[in-house]
Amino acid sequence: MSEQHTERGPIKAVIFDMDGLLLDTEGVYTEVTHLIASRHGRTFDWSIKQHTIGRGARDFSDYVIKALELPMSIDEFLETREPMLEERFPKAPAMPGAEALVRHLAAHNIPIAVGTSSSVHYFEAKTTLHRAWFELFDTVVTADDPEVGAAKPAPDIFLVAAHRLGVSPSDCLVFEDSPFGVTAAKAAGMYAVAVPDSHMPVEQYEHADLLLASLADFPLKAWGLPELV
Repeated sequence: MSEQHTERGPIKAVIFDMDGLLLDTEGVYTEVTHLIASRHGRTFDWSIKQHTIGRGARDFSDYVIKALELPMSIDEFLETREPMLEERFPKAPAMPGAEALVRHLAAHNIPIAVGTSSSVHYFEAKTTLHRAWFELFDTVVTADDPEVGAAKPAPDIFLVAAHRLGVSPSDCLVFEDSPFGVTAAKAAGMYAVAVPDSHMPVEQYEHADLLLASLADFPLKAWGLPELV
């Protein structure tokens, strides 16, 4: 993975995924899905989970139901998990380096946005403990936004975010934790920095421009952005 972006000038806007990137919510999805699966004598393990990260709600549900051969419809799966998610989301902690990077970019007037596969309802629930720094984002684009036609890996969410920020897609940098998200960012014509779960196979991120273990490791200067002091 290269950093040829430095030849094309500094980044003018930054778009962040949320689940597993800004907030540690993937564990919630894992716990709840495991509970539902266990009710039917199934096991939701890493061999299946690795293929669900970054999917929208219905796509996630469809994949899990088929992979585990669960005797339920997508709507039944979503209805079953909703109260379980509602209980857990408001306690979601921030990922390492997330708040510091967001506050730093905002302080230097770099346009920033959230581009998430979550619904606006779940966005509000997940950010309960983090209102202060999530208010720093110039715009938030959710999967159920009326301007979004298709979920990731389609580029819609990121293209809508760039449009609202008033920045060309080619001048945008996207932070993502999922292969689907990286695919969406590249399809939008943007740079993509992947910060995957440590268990994810590295080869699934070969299309990313940079791979990091944590947001705290991001080399701001190399991308033409103000350094943290």
